[in-house]
Amino acid sequence: MSGVWVFKNGVVRLVENPGAESISGQRKVLVHLPTGQVITSYDELEPKLLSLGWERYYDDYDLLQYHKRGTVHLISLPKDFRKFKSMHMYDIVVKNRNVFEVRDA
Repeated sequence: MSGVWVFKNGVVRLVENPGAESISGQRKVLVHLPTGQVITSYDELEPKLLSLGWERYYDDYDLLQYHKRGTVHLISLPKDFRKFKSMHMYDIVVKNRNVFEVRDA
């Protein structure tokens, strides 16, 4: 793997081509690998996370947060799916290996 590791808002992600996403406007999508489904809403994402043992936290009104019991892992997502960026996707992928993947749209 080559690229640049970026740390922002408590999330580490690998940017393979720094600046390319913002320059080219190329969007990323989160794909659930077992079904091949592109995640287009939190209504689609949440059942998949819950089935993997993630539990929803309701403490923060600005974020959707999920915690996995027995771990220190926390997934924090913006409440508005339109603000769901590739850094959030990569956070989900890193914490759920072989279940999700980020692809070019």
